[in-house]
Amino acid sequence: MINQKINIYQIDAFTSESFSGNPAGVTFADGISDADKQRIAREMNLAETAFLSTSDKADYKLQWFTPLIEVDLCGHATIASLHFLNEQNLLKESIIKFETRSGILNCGIKDGKYFMQIPVYQTDYYDGNTDQIVEALGIHPSDLFVDVPFVLCSNKYLYVYVKSLDALGKLKPDFKTLRNLSVEKKDFQAVTVFTLETFDDDSTAHSRFFAPFYGIDEDPVTGSSNGPLLLVLLKLGFIQLSDSEIQLNFEQGDFINRKGRVGVTYYKTDLMEELFISGQAVTVLKGEMTFTQSASVDLNEKLNLPA
Repeated sequence: MINQKINIYQIDAFTSESFSGNPAGVTFADGISDADKQRIAREMNLAETAFLSTSDKADYKLQWFTPLIEVDLCGHATIASLHFLNEQNLLKESIIKFETRSGILNCGIKDGKYFMQIPVYQTDYYDGNTDQIVEALGIHPSDLFVDVPFVLCSNKYLYVYVKSLDALGKLKPDFKTLRNLSVEKKDFQAVTVFTLETFDDDSTAHSRFFAPFYGIDEDPVTGSSNGPLLLVLLKLGFIQLSDSEIQLNFEQGDFINRKGRVGVTYYKTDLMEELFISGQAVTVLKGEMTFTQSASVDLNEKLNLPA
């Protein structure tokens, strides 16, 4: 066994204030096995820890691990990674490319905010067993609009619209039941509950995000759900694409004392369709982690978790 040391940061994303937004771990990961990345993420015990390494396809390879599994996309840990690189004086180009499980993502910094491209997911109305989902989320039926359907994105994020901030704030999900529904139904893996009532005048929607399937009961501020939320609003007819670009601001985290704000920009022409999220970030902790390298084991397989 070989002892290894790494420098690792904890960075709050989608905020300019410490102890707000969504915290993520970030470190360089060349020479670290995926099994050890999973162990490090479990030790950090944050929603996600990001690992940057060399790539022959982009500027860096970027991976995201929850305490339980590696995930396909994570917005806040990418924003945190950009801030990490910026503090290392490595974010010099206007565009930086990350090789990820979701493809090559274009990211960077503009006007003092970090931005990242995320996939444009397909959106469809969801007609599964919504009564069970509503009960598991702790939503009172009177807080729903009967004529507004649930929307499911192709990344298996389910979106549920409620009437008010009050309805959103009083949610008390049964996370065990919600996870079981995710596993049994196989339709969705996370749920975003949102309202068009907001705290800030320049915001369009406020949301909460629940993902016990990934080992995250409630995520404070979720880039990977706020980006597609714009597409959901288009699908439901709450906003219109009057020209080739829409820019919106979304809120999350206020109800769990982790206030965060996410900018979302959507471009669509006859030739292309692109979606970006943006936000600020602040470093709250810099440290050194020492660990003994493990044998190369696929922990997802060992724990019978999704890859």
